Amino acid sequence: MPKVTILPDEKILSRTLAAQLVAALREKPDLVLGLPTGRTPIRLYHELGARYAKGEADLSRVTTFNLDEFLGVGPEHPGSYHAFMQEHLFARVNVPPRQINILNGAASDPAEECARYESAIVAAGGIDLQLLGIGTNGHIGFNEPARELAGKTHRVVLKASTRRSNAALFGGSEANVPREALSMGMATILRARRIIMIATGKSKAGCVNRMVNGPITTRMPASFLQLHRDVELMLDEPAAGELSVVGSG
Repeated sequence: MPKVTILPDEKILSRTLAAQLVAALREKPDLVLGLPTGRTPIRLYHELGARYAKGEADLSRVTTFNLDEFLGVGPEHPGSYHAFMQEHLFARVNVPPRQINILNGAASDPAEECARYESAIVAAGGIDLQLLGIGTNGHIGFNEPARELAGKTHRVVLKASTRRSNAALFGGSEANVPREALSMGMATILRARRIIMIATGKSKAGCVNRMVNGPITTRMPASFLQLHRDVELMLDEPAAGELSVVGSG
């Protein structure tokens, strides 16, 4: 069962997690970090930037791997996760560009790009700490609810709800959001040595409860985190609002 930590609000959650990450970096400066995108981690990324600006955090030896990227979207596209990460994290901290890894959605051979990414993770020694968000339909990365889930980094068709939630990156129009993406697979995510999932807001409360207390099912990809030996859920109070059983820290 995942450890569940409930904090009063998103601001306190982000500060608490940023402090944990700074402590982890002091213990292991060459940490390999798995990183999410979306609205949820923005405040965390900005908090890390503020701590770096104060001299409290050094990310010069960190290696990062992002979870996913839109298919057909190059790194220079303003809607890309490359652009998102640059704006919200990498422009604010000192991770060397050569140590930043994000899938190339514009790769001429998507299957080859997925295989390259898997190899790069292995070459880095695996992911030490994987940060995750959760979609309102229970997806993590772009692993959407389905009859079966891919283990390794793969090409995926996005659900309409996922495309709607990313519309802001593409001029506010769901129609402009790519229909496919590249994503780390469930096995790749679960091989991380430690996982921290963050969820904020009332809209996430239902899927958080199903993830913690429901069955392990491909229809709720996040439920597979129940199988991991070192996973923590960091929730604000609204996101924890439907939990029937909690072990808050």
